Amino acid sequence: MTKIVTSLLRLIHPSKNGVFKLAVALLIMSCIIGSSEITRAQHLKEKFKVVNRMISLDKKSGTIHLNEAEGAGIAWINHKEFIEGTIEFDVKGKDKIQGSFVGIAFHGLNDSTYESIYFRPFNFRASDPDRKSHAVQYIANPGYDWPKLRAEFPNKYEQPISPAPDPNQWFHVKITVSGELICVYANRVKQPVLKVKSLTHTHGKMIGYWVGNGSGGDWKNLKIINSGL
Repeated sequence: MTKIVTSLLRLIHPSKNGVFKLAVALLIMSCIIGSSEITRAQHLKEKFKVVNRMISLDKKSGTIHLNEAEGAGIAWINHKEFIEGTIEFDVKGKDKIQGSFVGIAFHGLNDSTYESIYFRPFNFRASDPDRKSHAVQYIANPGYDWPKLRAEFPNKYEQPISPAPDPNQWFHVKITVSGELICVYANRVKQPVLKVKSLTHTHGKMIGYWVGNGSGGDWKNLKIINSGL
C-alpha cells in the first residue's frame, strides 16, 4: 500500500504544498483500505452462512472469530458437508462464567436442527466439582438441548476434561463420528473426554463453527475428513 501511495504522490505537481499532498495521500489510503474491507467481507460472505453473529478473519493466523451476542450463533461453512469421519480444530474461549460456549455444529439440516459438541472453558479448572463436570457437552437441537439432557440424563452428555486445558488459551479438539457413535478428544489425549450415541437423525450435512448464548469464540486449523460421503 505504501508503494502505491508513493507512486501516486509523484504524479501530483511539485508546486503543491505538503499539506495538500498529505490530504491526497490520506484520501488514497482510505479508498484502498475501504476497497480491501469490502473485498474481505464479500469473501467471508461467499465462504460462510452466518447466523446471529458477525464473522471476521485474521488472514495472517487464519483465525476465524465470531463476536458475542445474545442467543446461539453459527457460521455454516458453505460447500462443506459432513456425515461421518473426523473433525479436528483448535479453539479458544475464555474464563468468563456463563459467557464462553465454543464448539462445532454438524449434521445441520437448517439453522435450528443440528448436533453440536461444545465446551465451557470457564468450567475447565473450576474448584466446584459440579461445575467442572460440565466442561464438554453434546446437544441435538431442537429436541435435546442441554437443560433437558442435564435433567433427564445427568452426567451422560456432559463430562469434565482431564487434564484440564487453560480456559484462556487455545486447545485442540478431535471429534470422530462413526454411525451413531460420537467420541470427543481434547489436547491430543488418547482417551475420549466424551463418548455418546447420537440422539437424532437430522439427515443434514452442514457443518460450522458454533457459539452459545452471549459467547464469542476463535477457531483455526479446521480439518474435516469424511468417510460417509
